[in-house]
Amino acid sequence: MTLRAGVVVFPGSNCDRDLAEALRRAGAEVTPVWHKETALPPGLDLVGVPGGFSFGDYLRCGAIAARAPVMRAVAEFAGRGGHVLGICNGFQVLIEAGLLPGALIRNAGLKFVCAPAALGVGTPDSPFTRLYVRSETITFPIAHHDGNFLADAETLARLEGEDRVAFRYRANPNGSSGGVAGVLSANRRVLGLMPHPERAADPALGCVDGTRLFAGLADAAAAPRALEGA
Repeated sequence: MTLRAGVVVFPGSNCDRDLAEALRRAGAEVTPVWHKETALPPGLDLVGVPGGFSFGDYLRCGAIAARAPVMRAVAEFAGRGGHVLGICNGFQVLIEAGLLPGALIRNAGLKFVCAPAALGVGTPDSPFTRLYVRSETITFPIAHHDGNFLADAETLARLEGEDRVAFRYRANPNGSSGGVAGVLSANRRVLGLMPHPERAADPALGCVDGTRLFAGLADAAAAPRALEGA
């Protein structure tokens, strides 16, 4: 069974093609989904919300995009147990839409950070991280100004206790609480992360650590019980 993915496109998205290409390289069928659509294409296994500067980051990063018509459909899809991946600005959109906890605020140094980031794998227990090994170190690029993950002590304790920290910075580049770089939803089917796995999914880019994220999703789709049971 082939992974069927939709990639949402907002005005200001600039990583939608990168995400679509990474998914296609993993064998997925990919359909772009414009932000004004009120329904998703039928039969999707995954919705990707890409990086970029949706709506110019006006008001607050991801705040306008989270209220786009398509995001109601994405929230309903997630509510039915669908898989959703939000990268960088996509992570901001998912938080603003209430699909993930916490907040993403200005980097602690108040500067845009663009560099490779060493990450520790927090958990292999999700469709997104199933091909990684707990605590191994991988590298994904980062490129953000508002990637400082903020959560109160109770929320952080819950994320840790439920094994929902997907990735953690080895050297915290933005001041994120607990070094959190990516988190999972309670049902483990929604992942948001600031680093860019799609920019680490081609040898020409100098790093292929992101390929396992997309390959894991594709492999899970090929064995539907693995995707449904994650």
